[in-house]
Amino acid sequence: QEKLSRLSAALLGEDCEVSHEQVYELLKYAALGKSHNAAQPSWCRIYHQSHLAGVVVIVLHEMSQLHFYKFYLQFKHLRRVFRHRFTLPPSSANFLANLYGDEPSLNPQNTTQGSASTSSQCATNSSGLQQDPVIQKYGEEKRGLTSYTLTLEELKKNDYPMKGSPGYEGYICTECDQQRTDSSPLFGLDCEMCLTAKGNEVTRVSLVDAQGRCLLNELVKPESRIVNYRTRFSGITRKILLPVKTKLADIQKRLKQMLPHDAVLVGHSLNADLQALQMIHSSVIDTSLLFARNEGRRFKLKFLAKAVLGKEIQCEQKIGHDPTEDARAALELAQFFIEQGPAKVAELNLEMLLTTERLTETSSNKSALQLQQNTVQRQQNGPPQLSRSCFLDCLQLTGQKPLLLGRQEPDSSGLCQGNLSTSNKQILQQALKDVPLSTFSIIQFSLDPEHAAPHFLAGICEKVRIKLTDMLTIYAGPFDESFCLKTVKKEFGRCGPIRSLTVVTETYQPYICIQYEVLEAAQLAVETLNGAEVAGSCIKVQRPVTGTMLDCDVLIKELELDIENEGVIYVAGLKKSLTETDLQEEFSQLKDLQALFLPRDLQSGKHRNCCFLKFLKPESAVDALEVINGWAMTGSRLRSRKALAPGHLWRWIWQMDHSNEKQKGDILSVEKEQQPNFEQELREKLRKLDQHIWKLYRRLQNNTLCVVLFPGVN
Repeated sequence: QEKLSRLSAALLGEDCEVSHEQVYELLKYAALGKSHNAAQPSWCRIYHQSHLAGVVVIVLHEMSQLHFYKFYLQFKHLRRVFRHRFTLPPSSANFLANLYGDEPSLNPQNTTQGSASTSSQCATNSSGLQQDPVIQKYGEEKRGLTSYTLTLEELKKNDYPMKGSPGYEGYICTECDQQRTDSSPLFGLDCEMCLTAKGNEVTRVSLVDAQGRCLLNELVKPESRIVNYRTRFSGITRKILLPVKTKLADIQKRLKQMLPHDAVLVGHSLNADLQALQMIHSSVIDTSLLFARNEGRRFKLKFLAKAVLGKEIQCEQKIGHDPTEDARAALELAQFFIEQGPAKVAELNLEMLLTTERLTETSSNKSALQLQQNTVQRQQNGPPQLSRSCFLDCLQLTGQKPLLLGRQEPDSSGLCQGNLSTSNKQILQQALKDVPLSTFSIIQFSLDPEHAAPHFLAGICEKVRIKLTDMLTIYAGPFDESFCLKTVKKEFGRCGPIRSLTVVTETYQPYICIQYEVLEAAQLAVETLNGAEVAGSCIKVQRPVTGTMLDCDVLIKELELDIENEGVIYVAGLKKSLTETDLQEEFSQLKDLQALFLPRDLQSGKHRNCCFLKFLKPESAVDALEVINGWAMTGSRLRSRKALAPGHLWRWIWQMDHSNEKQKGDILSVEKEQQPNFEQELREKLRKLDQHIWKLYRRLQNNTLCVVLFPGVN
């Protein structure tokens, strides 16, 4: 179910962030394929790679997601042609230097300084250690095990069963309620599940003690009919379960008897195991969270066991996972972390090790001992370098000469140097001739340096923030002096999650100002409540009237036509107690429903009162809108409309709104410094760049993979 939900989220844009390393592995596989031992990307899949006619990477230097949404209307072709859109996190590495096989940590701005001394390299490594998410979360000092058990807030955020929480009624408590200390016993737990008519149900349970001894390894007969044994992962078959008499209640009873009152359970994404067991245990160490990564991503247990412990688990030769093996691996990982401390874990440089494992051409029968030796060597030598021979040299060996065009050309070290004498138009003309003849091309367009100046970007950022805030805001009224605010909030809350509601008293009669969390909610309020009777008054609902909002209707229309929103609808008015499973059942009658995304508050982790539905066909989405809005005629609370904001835009709005306030004085001074036509010049340049991309795109052969990068300036 975890894999299914992650797929659903990706379809709707929630899982919308990819790293530079992930883009690299996509391009590498697309260019080389299995014939050169390149692996499928970890985050997406390319089918029939051998049919690809070529790969084209278009780099828009000095441009970022900020430019894309500030000048959204100017990127007419880009937003209508490119179906998949992802956010790139900031990176200290130079992407093109990586692509050419140079050291990831090199900074193109430092090329004139030559080689760094040993002492400065040590300082850089120390600084990098401080940026490691493990150090940022736990510090460098060693601690006892109680420092690594999940807090109450973390348990809630990561969907751990909790006493008294909705959805966990009837769950059995382990009754391990004694105060934990750093000498409390650790137990590794892992379950394998099959899919039944009821959902995920446990079919095998393993428990190991702190010495790794197996205390429990039991098959379990599910209560409901099994619809998918998931043998590839669970190892369970119909034949295996046929003689089994043990029920879930038997396992629950045995676990309660076996676990001491101060037991600490260890597992990898242990919340799924406890949910399947229908048990509540408040003291846990989750190794998927313990070995922290940036942006909420998690390492797989298989990778951690290999990289940290030097152990091979979940081998492809075996049918299904061994829960005892997985429970023991999770336990040993926790013990390693506690005994060695965060600093030692950070020194393993797991993120770079993961990238190198994907990029390095290694044989499939590489032993665990060899991996341990490589890990030790990496610890001694520092972060590994990306080998030039792993990508572009392989292309040349096969007779495929890569093409690089642009104002940024690599020097002898592979780093990019500016060539300001070349215009974007000249680059386009050359690309139109050469790209169809090349199987791998990098085309680079650039802005003028003044358009990438920090003070200019700060001004643009503030304007975008103000515009997004205005688009999320509506004013409604007039109301009677004695109107019921609770009734009004309830009615407008049916349109979607409300961030803030204030009463405007400067007017003759009271009005309300509401700021929503998603664009769809504000638009739904304008469309459905303008002219309606609310709290005994016939009201008008409108957005703020400002200069930035004059093109709001045009922008809303274009967002509806955005290719990422094709076949996606927004539904509001949900009960917050409903789970994704409940909603899938409620909407199961809708034809061609492909995926459901239930947004969470990115701070609290709680579900919102709205969701997004994606359909296989756009016409099915239109039919679903009619059905859902028809339910309102029969008393349903639900309201629905076409989606406006792809997942990455929704996430970006939230991040901008919750980021630190910028200094208003600085931005005001920026505004004064900028010439009146400066922004208009940039708008025209980006419109022309959009046309350049469209002309180049039309010249590409069929079956060409085309990636456009907005790398930003940092």
